[in-house]
Amino acid sequence: MPKAKYEQLYLILKEKIESGTYPPQEMLPSEHMLIEELGCSRNTLRRAVSELVREGYVQTMQGKGMRNIFQPSKQTTFTLGTIETFSESAARNQQRGASKVLLFSSVTADAQLAEKTGFAEGTPLFYIQRLHYLNTRPLILNHSYFRQDVAQGLTRQIAEGSIYRYLENELHISIINSKRVVTVEKATLLDLQYLDMGDCNCLAVVSSQTYNSDGVMFEYTQSRHHPNFFRFQDNAVRRSSAQPRTKLGGTIDEKE
Repeated sequence: MPKAKYEQLYLILKEKIESGTYPPQEMLPSEHMLIEELGCSRNTLRRAVSELVREGYVQTMQGKGMRNIFQPSKQTTFTLGTIETFSESAARNQQRGASKVLLFSSVTADAQLAEKTGFAEGTPLFYIQRLHYLNTRPLILNHSYFRQDVAQGLTRQIAEGSIYRYLENELHISIINSKRVVTVEKATLLDLQYLDMGDCNCLAVVSSQTYNSDGVMFEYTQSRHHPNFFRFQDNAVRRSSAQPRTKLGGTIDEKE
Protein backbone atom coordinates (compact mmCIF):
# COMPACT_ATOMS: atom_id res chain seq x y z
CA MET A 1 0.00 0.00 0.00
CA PRO A 2 1.70 3.25 -1.15
CA LYS A 3 2.21 5.96 1.42
CA ALA A 4 0.03 9.04 1.16
CA LYS A 5 1.66 12.20 -0.20
CA TYR A 6 1.64 13.92 3.19
CA GLU A 7 3.40 10.94 4.76
CA GLN A 8 6.15 11.19 2.14
CA LEU A 9 6.57 14.91 2.87
CA TYR A 10 6.55 14.22 6.61
CA LEU A 11 9.42 11.73 6.20
CA ILE A 12 11.41 14.14 4.00
CA LEU A 13 11.07 17.00 6.48
CA LYS A 14 11.73 14.72 9.44
CA GLU A 15 14.97 13.48 7.85
CA LYS A 16 16.12 17.05 7.15
CA ILE A 17 15.48 17.96 10.79
CA GLU A 18 17.18 14.88 12.24
CA SER A 19 20.17 15.18 9.92
CA GLY A 20 20.77 18.84 10.82
CA THR A 21 19.90 20.20 7.36
CA TYR A 22 17.50 22.39 9.30
CA PRO A 23 19.56 23.41 12.39
CA PRO A 24 18.07 23.10 15.89
CA GLN A 25 16.24 26.18 17.17
CA GLU A 26 16.34 27.78 13.70
CA MET A 27 13.35 28.64 11.54
CA LEU A 28 12.45 26.27 8.71
CA PRO A 29 11.97 27.69 5.20
CA SER A 30 8.70 29.53 4.73
CA GLU A 31 5.56 27.65 3.79
CA HIS A 32 5.71 29.17 0.28
CA MET A 33 9.34 28.04 -0.17
CA LEU A 34 8.57 24.50 1.04
CA ILE A 35 5.59 24.21 -1.31
CA GLU A 36 7.81 25.16 -4.24
CA GLU A 37 10.69 22.94 -3.11
CA LEU A 38 8.57 19.86 -2.42
CA GLY A 39 6.05 20.32 -5.23
CA CYS A 40 2.99 19.92 -3.05
CA SER A 41 -0.22 21.68 -2.13
CA ARG A 42 -0.62 23.90 0.92
CA ASN A 43 -3.05 21.46 2.55
CA THR A 44 -0.72 18.49 2.02
CA LEU A 45 2.22 20.39 3.51
CA ARG A 46 0.17 21.49 6.51
CA ARG A 47 -0.93 17.93 7.18
CA ALA A 48 2.70 16.78 7.13
CA VAL A 49 3.69 19.65 9.42
CA SER A 50 0.90 18.75 11.86
CA GLU A 51 2.53 15.33 12.29
CA LEU A 52 5.89 16.98 13.02
CA VAL A 53 4.21 19.26 15.55
CA ARG A 54 2.52 16.30 17.22
CA GLU A 55 5.86 14.49 17.55
CA GLY A 56 7.71 17.52 18.90
CA TYR A 57 9.92 18.21 15.88
CA VAL A 58 8.67 21.72 15.10
CA GLN A 59 6.60 24.43 16.71
CA THR A 60 4.40 26.62 14.54
CA MET A 61 3.97 30.31 15.31
CA GLN A 62 1.18 32.24 13.68
CA GLY A 63 2.55 34.82 11.28
CA LYS A 64 6.17 33.75 11.88
CA GLY A 65 6.55 30.22 10.52
CA MET A 66 8.00 27.04 12.01
CA ARG A 67 10.87 26.65 14.43
CA ASN A 68 12.89 23.44 14.69
CA ILE A 69 12.63 22.29 18.33
CA PHE A 70 14.09 18.79 17.77
CA GLN A 71 16.77 17.78 20.25
CA PRO A 72 19.13 15.02 19.03
CA SER A 73 19.90 12.24 21.49
CA LYS A 74 22.94 9.97 21.63
CA GLN A 75 20.84 7.41 23.48
CA THR A 76 18.46 5.26 21.49
CA THR A 77 15.01 6.85 21.63
CA PHE A 78 11.66 5.14 21.23
CA THR A 79 8.58 7.28 20.83
CA LEU A 80 5.33 6.80 22.71
CA GLY A 81 3.17 8.98 20.48
CA THR A 82 3.88 7.07 17.25
CA ILE A 83 3.41 3.45 16.26
CA GLU A 84 6.79 2.30 14.92
CA THR A 85 8.09 -1.17 14.17
CA PHE A 86 11.39 -2.21 15.73
CA SER A 87 13.15 -2.02 12.36
CA GLU A 88 11.79 1.49 11.76
CA SER A 89 12.99 2.62 15.20
CA ALA A 90 16.43 1.10 14.63
CA ALA A 91 16.75 2.82 11.25
CA ARG A 92 15.65 6.17 12.71
CA ASN A 93 18.30 5.83 15.40
CA GLN A 94 20.88 4.89 12.75
CA GLN A 95 21.57 1.51 14.32
CA ARG A 96 21.63 -2.03 12.96
CA GLY A 97 18.56 -3.93 14.06
CA ALA A 98 17.87 -7.67 13.91
CA SER A 99 15.19 -9.93 15.36
CA LYS A 100 15.08 -13.59 16.38
CA VAL A 101 11.91 -15.55 17.09
CA LEU A 102 12.35 -17.60 20.25
CA LEU A 103 8.85 -19.06 20.34
CA PHE A 104 5.88 -19.13 17.95
CA SER A 105 2.75 -20.93 19.11
CA SER A 106 -1.04 -20.92 19.14
CA VAL A 107 -2.89 -20.33 22.42
CA THR A 108 -6.43 -19.64 23.54
CA ALA A 109 -7.00 -16.81 26.00
CA ASP A 110 -7.96 -18.21 29.39
CA ALA A 111 -9.28 -16.06 32.24
CA GLN A 112 -5.80 -15.07 33.43
CA LEU A 113 -4.54 -14.17 29.96
CA ALA A 114 -7.76 -12.31 29.16
CA GLU A 115 -7.35 -10.17 32.27
CA LYS A 116 -3.71 -9.44 31.41
CA THR A 117 -4.14 -8.61 27.72
CA GLY A 118 -7.70 -7.36 27.30
CA PHE A 119 -8.70 -10.07 24.81
CA ALA A 120 -11.97 -11.85 25.44
CA GLU A 121 -11.70 -15.22 27.12
CA GLY A 122 -11.66 -17.97 24.49
CA THR A 123 -10.01 -15.84 21.76
CA PRO A 124 -7.58 -17.86 19.56
CA LEU A 125 -4.20 -16.09 19.55
CA PHE A 126 -0.72 -16.37 18.12
CA TYR A 127 1.84 -16.06 20.93
CA ILE A 128 5.30 -14.90 19.85
CA GLN A 129 8.48 -14.32 21.84
CA ARG A 130 11.00 -12.23 19.93
CA LEU A 131 14.46 -11.05 20.85
CA HIS A 132 15.56 -7.76 19.28
CA TYR A 133 19.20 -6.82 18.75
CA LEU A 134 20.74 -3.39 18.24
CA ASN A 135 24.26 -3.45 16.82
CA THR A 136 24.39 -7.21 17.60
CA ARG A 137 23.52 -6.72 21.31
CA PRO A 138 20.30 -8.35 22.62
CA LEU A 139 18.42 -5.52 24.33
CA ILE A 140 14.65 -6.05 23.94
CA LEU A 141 12.50 -9.09 24.70
CA ASN A 142 8.97 -8.97 23.29
CA HIS A 143 5.98 -11.06 24.33
CA SER A 144 3.26 -10.57 21.67
CA TYR A 145 -0.26 -11.90 21.22
CA PHE A 146 -2.11 -11.47 17.89
CA ARG A 147 -5.72 -12.40 17.16
CA GLN A 148 -5.66 -15.27 14.71
CA ASP A 149 -8.80 -14.08 12.90
CA VAL A 150 -7.09 -10.74 12.16
CA ALA A 151 -3.45 -11.80 11.59
CA GLN A 152 -4.47 -14.61 9.26
CA GLY A 153 -1.62 -16.66 7.83
CA LEU A 154 0.98 -15.28 10.23
CA THR A 155 3.99 -17.60 10.42
CA ARG A 156 7.28 -17.86 12.27
CA GLN A 157 9.11 -16.83 9.10
CA ILE A 158 7.03 -13.65 8.78
CA ALA A 159 7.64 -12.88 12.45
CA GLU A 160 11.40 -13.06 11.85
CA GLY A 161 10.95 -10.03 9.61
CA SER A 162 8.24 -7.41 10.11
CA ILE A 163 4.78 -8.48 11.29
CA TYR A 164 3.36 -5.01 10.67
CA ARG A 165 4.68 -4.98 7.11
CA TYR A 166 2.83 -8.25 6.53
CA LEU A 167 -0.37 -6.96 8.13
CA GLU A 168 -0.33 -3.70 6.19
CA ASN A 169 1.01 -4.81 2.80
CA GLU A 170 -0.35 -8.34 2.50
CA LEU A 171 -3.54 -8.29 4.58
CA HIS A 172 -4.24 -4.56 3.98
CA ILE A 173 -4.97 -3.93 7.65
CA SER A 174 -4.91 -0.31 8.81
CA ILE A 175 -3.12 -0.02 12.16
CA ILE A 176 -4.67 2.99 13.85
CA ASN A 177 -4.17 3.28 17.59
CA SER A 178 -2.10 1.87 20.43
CA LYS A 179 -2.75 2.34 24.15
CA ARG A 180 0.47 2.07 26.17
CA VAL A 181 1.52 1.75 29.78
CA VAL A 182 5.16 2.16 30.84
CA THR A 183 6.42 0.55 34.04
CA VAL A 184 9.71 -0.41 35.67
CA GLU A 185 9.84 -4.06 36.65
CA LYS A 186 12.28 -6.51 38.17
CA ALA A 187 14.03 -8.71 35.60
CA THR A 188 12.67 -12.23 35.28
CA LEU A 189 14.76 -15.36 34.75
CA LEU A 190 13.79 -15.22 31.07
CA ASP A 191 15.00 -11.61 30.82
CA LEU A 192 18.31 -12.53 32.41
CA GLN A 193 18.66 -15.54 30.12
CA TYR A 194 18.27 -13.61 26.86
CA LEU A 195 19.11 -9.96 27.51
CA ASP A 196 22.62 -8.57 28.00
CA MET A 197 21.74 -7.12 31.42
CA GLY A 198 25.20 -6.76 32.98
CA ASP A 199 24.69 -5.67 36.60
CA CYS A 200 21.13 -4.38 35.99
CA ASN A 201 18.24 -6.18 37.67
CA CYS A 202 15.28 -4.18 36.34
CA LEU A 203 13.84 -3.19 32.98
CA ALA A 204 11.64 -0.58 31.34
CA VAL A 205 8.46 -2.37 30.27
CA VAL A 206 6.02 -1.02 27.66
CA SER A 207 2.68 -2.83 27.50
CA SER A 208 0.55 -1.95 24.47
CA GLN A 209 -2.92 -2.76 23.15
CA THR A 210 -3.15 -2.02 19.43
CA TYR A 211 -6.30 -1.48 17.36
CA ASN A 212 -7.19 -1.61 13.66
CA SER A 213 -9.50 0.69 11.69
CA ASP A 214 -12.55 -1.30 12.83
CA GLY A 215 -11.73 -0.53 16.47
CA VAL A 216 -10.74 -4.16 17.07
CA MET A 217 -7.83 -4.83 19.42
CA PHE A 218 -5.75 -7.29 17.41
CA GLU A 219 -2.44 -7.18 19.33
CA TYR A 220 -1.16 -7.09 22.88
CA THR A 221 2.60 -6.75 23.27
CA GLN A 222 4.82 -6.40 26.30
CA SER A 223 8.25 -5.04 25.36
CA ARG A 224 10.93 -5.48 27.99
CA HIS A 225 13.85 -3.05 27.46
CA HIS A 226 17.36 -2.88 28.86
CA PRO A 227 17.30 0.29 31.04
CA ASN A 228 20.74 1.60 30.07
CA PHE A 229 20.12 1.86 26.34
CA PHE A 230 16.64 3.18 25.84
CA ARG A 231 14.79 6.42 26.34
CA PHE A 232 11.08 6.84 25.74
CA GLN A 233 9.92 10.24 24.59
CA ASP A 234 6.63 11.92 23.92
CA ASN A 235 5.50 15.42 23.09
CA ALA A 236 3.01 16.95 25.50
CA VAL A 237 0.93 20.09 24.94
CA ARG A 238 -0.49 22.12 27.83
CA ARG A 239 -4.09 23.13 27.50
CA SER A 240 -4.75 26.63 28.75
CA SER A 241 -6.47 26.72 32.13
CA ALA A 242 -8.31 29.80 30.90
CA GLN A 243 -10.28 27.74 28.40
CA PRO A 244 -13.83 27.05 29.66
CA ARG A 245 -14.69 23.48 30.48
CA THR A 246 -17.45 22.10 28.30
CA LYS A 247 -20.14 19.54 28.60
CA LEU A 248 -22.59 18.10 26.13
CA GLY A 249 -24.89 20.88 25.04
CA GLY A 250 -22.67 23.84 25.93
CA THR A 251 -20.25 25.48 28.35
CA ILE A 252 -20.17 24.61 32.04
CA ASP A 253 -21.11 27.54 34.24
CA GLU A 254 -18.42 27.84 36.94
CA LYS A 255 -21.16 28.50 39.52
CA GLU A 256 -22.59 25.01 39.02
